[in-house]
Amino acid sequence: MSLLEKIKDHSAIIGVIGLGYVGLPLAVLQARTGYRVFGVDEAGGKIKRINRGENYISDVDDAELRQMVSEGRLSATTDFGVLRDCDVVLICVPTPLTRNKEPDISAIVKVTRELAKHVHPDTLVILESTTYPGTTEEVLLPLLTEGGLKIGQTLHLAFSPERVDPGNPAFKTHNTFKLVGGVTPACLAVATAFYEQSIVKIFPLSSPRVAEMTKVFENIFRSVNIALVNELAILCDRMDINVYEVIDAAATKNFGFMAFYPGPGVGGHCIPLDPYYLAWKSKEYDFHTRFIELAGEINEGMPSYVVAKLQRLLNRRRRCLNGASILVLGVTYKADVRGNLPRPR
Repeated sequence: MSLLEKIKDHSAIIGVIGLGYVGLPLAVLQARTGYRVFGVDEAGGKIKRINRGENYISDVDDAELRQMVSEGRLSATTDFGVLRDCDVVLICVPTPLTRNKEPDISAIVKVTRELAKHVHPDTLVILESTTYPGTTEEVLLPLLTEGGLKIGQTLHLAFSPERVDPGNPAFKTHNTFKLVGGVTPACLAVATAFYEQSIVKIFPLSSPRVAEMTKVFENIFRSVNIALVNELAILCDRMDINVYEVIDAAATKNFGFMAFYPGPGVGGHCIPLDPYYLAWKSKEYDFHTRFIELAGEINEGMPSYVVAKLQRLLNRRRRCLNGASILVLGVTYKADVRGNLPRPR
């Protein structure tokens, strides 16, 4: 039976590498679709909790996870050897920055090298981790084909960026539209067929590079607009104008305006990091991404602005910031999202 046939009749075995806020919801979704799913992660605590049916991700339904585990459709392990039995492998590992704000794709490289030891002919590999344009073809492709697999024939490789919005009650993994870019037309066809089994709308793209660029652009768009409204907030503060009234007034326009609101910086897994992936890659093309870096500079300066404003407000009341008792209401980067997940046992 061909890989495409296995995908369509749900007899394919799925491997998900990385069981964090992207990988675990995706693993549960594929199990619910009818596939047998193996989750792989280095964190032994996560593995034990999953195999006990204990959830640690807010976007995963507790009862559904327990059901998938109890029915034998989902299990987790630290052993990469299970990947030799998998027909489809999804890579969902972290892509942080170095202290110099350069891309750190060491986790992608590490798991791809492990996967290369076990990958077999007629396998689909999809990278979901956010990264700079070119990663799939420049990094994964050479590692996965050095054993003799032929791209588009015995190996299918694609990039399909995660678009998770943690805490969003309306849009989860299954109904968030999916972008897919395959290394070859055959790769694209197989990857598209796979996601069509579980996700409501798929948008095939011409290449992994387009899909990789699209994902970072989505977050750059937010970063730049957040920086713009943060800068406006600082100016409005000096001019004694209520910035929120200004934004709400602008939002009454029937077209051409999208409301963003100021805050003490940016948080979460994506916006503080992803723009720098493109800023770094752009240097390879002798191009300076000024908007990206300026937006980062403004957003990263907001905590200092908040502290200075707090100090100014206390001074008006003849109080000193040093030694003051401060109540912080809300410590996560957005409403109803856990700040720090419970440490896996």
